[in-house]
Amino acid sequence: MSKKKKITMQDIANKLNISKNAVSLALMNKKGVSNATRELVLQCAKELGYSNTNLTELNNNIMVLIPERVMSYEDQDHFQFFHDMLWGLEQKIREEGMNAVVVRIDKETERTLKLPRLLDDIAYRGIIMFGIIDYAYAKFIYELDVPVVMLDSYYRDLPCPVVTSSNIEGACEAVNYLIGKGHKEIAFIGPVNLTTSHEERWFGYLTALEKHQLTIQPHLQLTQSESFSKTKAEIELFIAKLFKLNQLPTAFFCGNDRTAYILQDVLLEMGVPQQTWPSIIGFDNITPPDSRHLPITTMSVQKEKMCEAAAKLLITSSSSTFINYRAALRYSIPPVLVERQSVKRI
Repeated sequence: MSKKKKITMQDIANKLNISKNAVSLALMNKKGVSNATRELVLQCAKELGYSNTNLTELNNNIMVLIPERVMSYEDQDHFQFFHDMLWGLEQKIREEGMNAVVVRIDKETERTLKLPRLLDDIAYRGIIMFGIIDYAYAKFIYELDVPVVMLDSYYRDLPCPVVTSSNIEGACEAVNYLIGKGHKEIAFIGPVNLTTSHEERWFGYLTALEKHQLTIQPHLQLTQSESFSKTKAEIELFIAKLFKLNQLPTAFFCGNDRTAYILQDVLLEMGVPQQTWPSIIGFDNITPPDSRHLPITTMSVQKEKMCEAAAKLLITSSSSTFINYRAALRYSIPPVLVERQSVKRI
């Protein structure tokens, strides 16, 4: 006697000519499908002999949305950082007995606010938005009314669980470190207007200066950027202006290591001898691009702990009422100071 074929959600989806995810939403009695569709799915499931025990398959997939631009080899600095984070995130999700389904979001998908096909084709437990996704698209995904966790970057008016590095505290520690080395003229470089992480690190910079009663000097702060692709040109103008005014500070705190190494590039191209460079400290702990660069003293982001927290928050918020997946929960992981050659004592 042949074994009876197990009926799956895909069988129901094929029968009704709808997406598998629509079937999962209907079976789980969640928002996202009409009452008419829900009734059709339930009736079809009953006719085909779909068992409620099959609902466990709905709980295995976690969608990880990441902008394609940060995973491109055209941006080696971002690629290294985000690749490490993505690998760690996949590992932590597997340790929780789930599957990480990575979905790359290209510029056209963001611009047109299209739902990735994978989100229609397979059932999933929730979504982790990873990296700097355009606001309009992040809002579009947020409004799907499924559990969402934002990792590394977030938007304050989209309340949901968020995992970041402790940016304010880490920046404050970095600037305190420079002050402890005798520096009083400390500049800041970071696109505050583009990401919450740089905004928070700028706030930590200001907090440290105020704590030590040092004068906050606006001309030593480059906080606005047209885009990440303009970073080098903007730093060139900033440094040229400081040289022209003869006001080059003794130290720079950069919003991330990518910015710090671009600052080194600018100093190299301007012909400034390395032994006369100002002290530089960054954030993220990225490997130097090549041997021309001086290894940066940095605040090392604890990637593994951030990934573990994101996986646990998503799974918890999607499986119980303990965490409201529309609550502005912030989970911050303290970074660790790594001392290298780029900071000198005055």
